[in-house]
Amino acid sequence: MMRVYNTLTKTKEEFKPVQSGKVGIYLCGPTVYKPSHIGHMVGPVIFDTIKRYLTYSGYVVKLIINITDVDDKLITEANTRGIPMAAVADEMTADYWRNLEAMGVKESVDAFPKATEHIGNIINFTQKLIDKGFAYESDGDVYYDVGKFSEYGKLSHRTLESMLGEGGGTAERKHSPFDFALWKSAKPNEPSWDSQWGKGRPGWHIECSVMSCELLGETFDIHGGGLDLVFPHHENEVAQSEACHGKPMCTYWMHNGLMQASSEVGKVGGRKTHSAEEDNLESQEAGKISKSKGASAFRDMLKQFKPETIRFFLLSSHYRRPIDFSFERIEEVGKGLETFYRFAKRFDKLTGQSFYVLEAAKVRTDGDKVKAQTPLCESVAEYRTKFLDAMDDDFNTGGAIGVLFDLLRTLNKFIDDSKLETTADKKSIAPLIHGATVLRELGLTLGLFREPPQESDNTSSNELVGKLIQLLIEMRTNAKKNKDFATADIIRNKLNEIGVTLEDRPGETMWTIT
Repeated sequence: MMRVYNTLTKTKEEFKPVQSGKVGIYLCGPTVYKPSHIGHMVGPVIFDTIKRYLTYSGYVVKLIINITDVDDKLITEANTRGIPMAAVADEMTADYWRNLEAMGVKESVDAFPKATEHIGNIINFTQKLIDKGFAYESDGDVYYDVGKFSEYGKLSHRTLESMLGEGGGTAERKHSPFDFALWKSAKPNEPSWDSQWGKGRPGWHIECSVMSCELLGETFDIHGGGLDLVFPHHENEVAQSEACHGKPMCTYWMHNGLMQASSEVGKVGGRKTHSAEEDNLESQEAGKISKSKGASAFRDMLKQFKPETIRFFLLSSHYRRPIDFSFERIEEVGKGLETFYRFAKRFDKLTGQSFYVLEAAKVRTDGDKVKAQTPLCESVAEYRTKFLDAMDDDFNTGGAIGVLFDLLRTLNKFIDDSKLETTADKKSIAPLIHGATVLRELGLTLGLFREPPQESDNTSSNELVGKLIQLLIEMRTNAKKNKDFATADIIRNKLNEIGVTLEDRPGETMWTIT
């Protein structure tokens, strides 16, 4: 049974789609006014993985990520640069898409709706709220009347007194300070659209209510986003959508933990960072990585780390927990990923076939049909069950990756214990091929091991480095033959210091640059 943690109820619930066999997911995307940073990749990677796993589990999944391309921040950036708002939005949207493509996410997103493409739908939705008595016009602005929605606050679990609205220059136009804008009247030299209330543009919250409804229906399955969006953004979406349609907006509200600078984790008011189960926004928000805190562009990170390394890092903890970010932490996680790469090379050499072309089961039920015939196959089946149990329990990717490491160690031990590198034959390697196939099957559900790791474009430099490392390995081998173990250790340790890992195998030494 698959269970999902629901922010609305603060419990794990059995996963039951609105429509049998189909799942609709809406994820709040970025406001595209600056280049994407690492924090913008968290939600897409997590929900891309969720889509992959649900698809593997037999569902037909539709994933939507919206683009907010009209906003105060966009207008400010456009004025600063002296170019149209649309030009800024197009440039930054292209940057976002390139990064998602590098992370293996863009291909699985079914649509990227833009707010400016739905202005007519937004106006119609707003008018419906006015007609139903949940909204009112005031001097060209339109506000949602929070007092008319008795369940306001049910998602964020807050009382009305703790949720003051925008206030400021528009406070005098509102019936209550809690009310929020659905439509904003145009200011001089700002982008605007015609409406029955005069020229203006949409408020932030109304955009997602409209686009999710247009693409997924009045009630869909999963609404995702960062923990910082629970209030006010998602709370206001609930109020708008449910007032308009008279039914739940979605079944499950899923919120991922925030990306936090490593130096900030655990330092909120002298307390440790709270666990995911507490959904503590205050502690996660304090260390949150954002544009305003000088987060570097993600495209620059891709020059330093492989996309798969970053993906592996993002999935190494449960999605609801805060992510402890530092370059050192990514490098540390990357070294763990390298152990899988080393196994793939070892497998290729033993079997004569590439790990990355193994025909792994694409659907869970196909993998279920395989029966264990050897002790290794029995162990592999047990690890597969543990992996699936972790993912069925609120998509626990951290736990699932831990199982992959256990499976990897078992496969390497089988090679060593069976002395396959010196006595391998077709019959003896068959269980290994089965185990490696299951390893790839499970990895693919996380978006891992889809293709061999990318090498540097500088082929001649790679060849030279390889020859130099091989020369040092030969020197180390000769030192060991001459029982000069001190020199052998120095070579190994010095290579390790510069990021070259040696792994002694029967008859050879393998090396990997980490």
